[in-house]
Amino acid sequence: MTASSEQGITAPSAARPCATGRQYELRRGDAVAVVTELAAGLRSFSRGGVLLTETYGDDEIAPGGSGITLAPWANRVEDGQWFLDGEKQQLDITEVSRNNASHGLLRNTGYALVGESPHAVALEAAAFPQHGYPFLVRHRVEYQLSGDLGLHVRQTLTNDSAAAAPFVLGAHPYLRLGDAPVEKLKLTVAANTRLVADERLIPRGSAPVDGDVDFRSGRHIADIAVDVALTDLRYEDGKARHTLAAADGSAVSLWQDQACSYVHVYVSTLYPGRTRAVAVEPMTGPANAFNSGDGLRWLPPGESFSMEWGIDYTPGGAGR
Repeated sequence: MTASSEQGITAPSAARPCATGRQYELRRGDAVAVVTELAAGLRSFSRGGVLLTETYGDDEIAPGGSGITLAPWANRVEDGQWFLDGEKQQLDITEVSRNNASHGLLRNTGYALVGESPHAVALEAAAFPQHGYPFLVRHRVEYQLSGDLGLHVRQTLTNDSAAAAPFVLGAHPYLRLGDAPVEKLKLTVAANTRLVADERLIPRGSAPVDGDVDFRSGRHIADIAVDVALTDLRYEDGKARHTLAAADGSAVSLWQDQACSYVHVYVSTLYPGRTRAVAVEPMTGPANAFNSGDGLRWLPPGESFSMEWGIDYTPGGAGR
């Protein structure tokens, strides 16, 4: 990988590969994206040297799940347990502090290259039948720098099993605006309903957005500390758009298509080297969907399902 100094990523030597495996660098105009073999993750996206997602070093795996893709479920499964035809399924507990199975089966898997060009890459990995998830599914992730220099991502799940397989797809990008102080940025999210979760972040109900979780008119990051799923999204031309903006008019937006009817917002104070980091996570379903059924889909044998999302940039003073 050859990376620019603006991204803060140094090129690894052959004797010292990245902890996230092979790095795929996409370029088009002034847009640069770096995609990782591990978890088909988005390590960075920038425009004109302005970093629009959080990133990390060569020796690190994605902190806080930064940029990873999530399949065959996003977020959490309570106690790692769910029922299939009346029989209890037990997934591995991967979030020990809350006793949940977290972020699917492929976050520690290397994805194989299935296609690439100077401004696009497609990666794929299989989740094999195992305890807690007795299905064979393939997850393909395609990244492309589009003609308008935005980042476009398509995630596709294919069921190679003989029975219908349950799933939720998602992704875990963190947005930023270069070196602008995060606390001074304003987050706007096109969502009208929040999921009310317990201390283990398992949803127990829903309510209209209010107070600290009402982002419809924008809220400054300095005023919020949330880890919440939102739904009842507002779509325009088939996309719901969520924006992190600065006072000078510059903005980074994450959009998601109508296959993604949930978005999870997490403002972290634990991201290395950052006072705060803002994850805006497009998802087809919320935490614990395997038990609640909310947002859960069942993919018939031999069929595929896709979700799409992307990231756009508006420079400061644009249109003035």
